[in-house]
Amino acid sequence: MARFRYGLQNILDIKNKMETQARQEFAQARQALDEEEEKKRKLLEERIRLENQAAMLLNGKLNLRDIEDNQMSRMLCDQRIEEQTKQVKRAEAVLEAAREQLEGAVRERKIYEKLKEKAFDEFRIEENRAESKVIDELTTYVHGRKNQNDD
Repeated sequence: MARFRYGLQNILDIKNKMETQARQEFAQARQALDEEEEKKRKLLEERIRLENQAAMLLNGKLNLRDIEDNQMSRMLCDQRIEEQTKQVKRAEAVLEAAREQLEGAVRERKIYEKLKEKAFDEFRIEENRAESKVIDELTTYVHGRKNQNDD
């Protein structure tokens, strides 16, 4: 039996590598998004802490300097939260682009795998035809020899 060789195997190998690379890029983008979300979560926790501190400052002995410092800290924290929200949105956009690239790479790899499967099916059909032809020839030869010996 002949050995199956897929003519586009090099391209399929490249597509597999591209998919692997796209998976790695997607994982990196996911990790970057997680890190940005974690930074935002910490800033939100800081904002809550500052709000609690402001409430305590207003309940106790009023110290105008501490109240102003707290108010300034909350404003800065709000600005950092706003900037971090933008960073999260950027990371989400990068993740979405990486996801689309991964989907495209998977789709291309699957196309070449389907082509390989079809080529292999055609190869098997041709092998079966060749095998049937050989069997038919052997049968004809054996039958012809048998008839020749009977004469």
